[in-house]
Amino acid sequence: MSALITRAEILAAARAWIGTPYVHQTSCKGAGCDCLGLLRGVWRDLYGAEPEQPPPYTPDWAERHRAETLWDAAARHLVPVAVEEARAGDVLLFAFKEHLPAKHCALLTTAIKDPAPKILHAHENLPVAEVALFDGWRRKIRFAFSFPGVV
Repeated sequence: MSALITRAEILAAARAWIGTPYVHQTSCKGAGCDCLGLLRGVWRDLYGAEPEQPPPYTPDWAERHRAETLWDAAARHLVPVAVEEARAGDVLLFAFKEHLPAKHCALLTTAIKDPAPKILHAHENLPVAEVALFDGWRRKIRFAFSFPGVV
């Protein structure tokens, strides 16, 4: 793993995935990925080998297991940051319902404090895209993390 990664490198790696079709539980640039697959692919582009392989998961894993599995994995490999301090290149975790665990992730492409913040993510039935972090998404943010070694 490289000791230092710039936010520009993170954004370039993430934007290289734009247009990749959504395919559940996949992480292959240009061929298919889901939100976790996008994050895994960006990790590989930045650091090389992934630190661990995710177990098989179904689309309803969060509803069924009700454990913060995504947060647990992120906390093992990423650096927690306050959501209100998140910057371009940081990872956001979202919970679709308040009583459920976070089950979606995206990369912030502007600072959260930016007047028009944006995220890059893979969302079901849509290719990877950079989109506005509108209020509907903003209300669902549960956690924020930075990649290790970011300068």
